[in-house]
Amino acid sequence: MQESRRLAASAPHTVEYFHEAADPYSHLAAQVLSNLLARYDIALQVHLVGPPADWAAPERERLEAYARLDAQRLARKAGLKYADPGAQPGAAQILRANARLKAAIEAGSFAAEAPAIGDALWNGTLEGEAPAIDLAAGNARREELGHYLGGTFHYGGEWYWGVDRLHYLEARLMELGARKPDAGTALVFPPPASPSGGARSSAPLELHYYLSFRSPYTYIVAARAKALADAYGAELKLRYVLPMVMRGLPVPRMKSRYITFDTAREARRHGVPFGKIADPVGKPVERGYSILPWAQAQGRGFEFCQAFLTGVWSQGVDAGSDSGLCQIVEAAGLDWNTARQQLDTDTWRTEAEANRAEMMALGVWGVPSFRVGDVITWGQDRLWVIEEELKRQAGQSV
Repeated sequence: MQESRRLAASAPHTVEYFHEAADPYSHLAAQVLSNLLARYDIALQVHLVGPPADWAAPERERLEAYARLDAQRLARKAGLKYADPGAQPGAAQILRANARLKAAIEAGSFAAEAPAIGDALWNGTLEGEAPAIDLAAGNARREELGHYLGGTFHYGGEWYWGVDRLHYLEARLMELGARKPDAGTALVFPPPASPSGGARSSAPLELHYYLSFRSPYTYIVAARAKALADAYGAELKLRYVLPMVMRGLPVPRMKSRYITFDTAREARRHGVPFGKIADPVGKPVERGYSILPWAQAQGRGFEFCQAFLTGVWSQGVDAGSDSGLCQIVEAAGLDWNTARQQLDTDTWRTEAEANRAEMMALGVWGVPSFRVGDVITWGQDRLWVIEEELKRQAGQSV
């Protein structure tokens, strides 16, 4: 549909990019724009935007601190430049950066100039006037199209957040014939390979897996997390927490819509069935958590988690009903008559709260998150961080 309209209008392949000056993910994205333009026959429209609204950043200081750490890891992985300065840029520095970025957009040189402007911003070396730049138009356009973050690309009705999802945009452009003839076949930033495993450590290792039964990302990474733990001989510790919305944190429709769309394409890439959903928010999650400690005691904790997640995210199983939960329990190789005796207990709440408190103390508050030793990372697409730490602890080269 989108492509038909573009062809009918004889319009170019137009990619809209939303840049937030003080967002480290935007700084990484800016560094690949020249490469993207060199490889694809596209028109790039750049919009300057402000930080996400409070509903999208309920733990803003934690989000900013974690984003700086995560971007530093990602920059190293992607061969880009970013060193966490330990704090956000000051207000005057951000104003100067936006003024220079606006001038670069007007001059048609944003892709060439933005990386250096970002370097100076994060180094705190921008000087000169700091006029206020109105970001309302960029913010409004981003909201109109249905997103809330910086470092995001929009093309033909689809969103791509940061360099992590750029390969999806590239695949789409290649399919449409927008790859330049002399551009070769390499991607600007190919997705990191799935963990491959290595020699098992002689020392005991633990991989802590912070999960939520209401998180689709938790579901699509579960098998990979278990395979990674098994590959290194690490014990997979299941650290369940209440879903954000059940902890009083807002998850508006715009955010949930993007998460579902992004999960679906990530699931397809990893060969995980997804899409026939029975949202387990509320009682279904609580009923599942009431059974999980007992399942762990039977040595079937992961199997129960996997069965629950598979049921609600790919089979449309109603975990709030006895028949649905029975199906999940039996799929995990457990006895329903015994399992149902665990329902409606509250003993699991203490452990869920302890898991949440530990996760927050370590700098993250969402799932899925993973920890090995003192290294913690957030996201189903960050298992490579955990594999690197497992290798280090096992005495292997990274």
